[in-house]
Amino acid sequence: MAQKIGFVGVGRMGANMARRLKDVGYKVTAVYDINKKAADDLAAELGAEACTKLARVTALSDVVITVVTDDKAMLNIFSNKKDNLLTGAKGRVFVNCATISPGVHVQVEKLAKKAKAASLEGCMASSINQARQGTLYLMCGGEKAVFEKVKPLLTKLSDEGKLMRYIGKAGQAAQLKALVNMVMNINTAALAEGLGLASALKLDLKTVMEVFSQTGANSRVLVTDGEDMVNRDHACFFSAAHAAKDSGIALSLGKAQKLNLPLAAATFAQYTKLTKLGLGHLDKSGIAELTFKGRGPKKKK
Repeated sequence: MAQKIGFVGVGRMGANMARRLKDVGYKVTAVYDINKKAADDLAAELGAEACTKLARVTALSDVVITVVTDDKAMLNIFSNKKDNLLTGAKGRVFVNCATISPGVHVQVEKLAKKAKAASLEGCMASSINQARQGTLYLMCGGEKAVFEKVKPLLTKLSDEGKLMRYIGKAGQAAQLKALVNMVMNINTAALAEGLGLASALKLDLKTVMEVFSQTGANSRVLVTDGEDMVNRDHACFFSAAHAAKDSGIALSLGKAQKLNLPLAAATFAQYTKLTKLGLGHLDKSGIAELTFKGRGPKKKK
């Protein structure tokens, strides 16, 4: 495990991926985050350097894993004229794990090639606990040779590769990830409406969830979000703001294909509303705040 690993974006996902790789024997040499304290704290914990320049991360690393917030942040770390990851990047591999627009992944691949480096999508369909445990579901996109080069590393993040899939060329893994989140968000919104209506009808919600789990109303989000919706426990694993962003990406893909996606559009509207109400920091289960009677913002008299 001679590869030196750098991380750009060490929030809860990035930090826990770094911890996992350190645990299994990789040398995490560099970390960077716009939140300097987060970078400093993780660097001290892992014995890495907390870099103040993106180019320094590249200089200290063979593979750089990026986990940034959105398209703008992604383009900035690769193309900012004052400081970017592609300075002195010859021979490096960049594994980009954030949920961003597929077209941006394609742009980054072109930029990396121009710098004689390589990039790969490592789109994640899991959350914080899985990042720490090394059981992320990874969808990878880019050149197959690049995937094979970093595959040993990625297996340590995806349950020894059992939860990893090579999807295809640049942009395709991001397309699939957008669809995963689109359907997940729709299911979450539907569950919030079902439980909200059940509550209004004064049905026993424990019984309702048991029946849901044994019938066609079952879904993965019933397990992950059902009790949280009932208990109003919206501690954030995947934020409502990110749900809005990702549903928007999927809608853009649908629009480009001239498809009408009314359920995705309605879900996007709900998560956008939640975010505009100042509740975007809540977990995606927080959408239940819009569907249960007596919850949500108080109406002005």
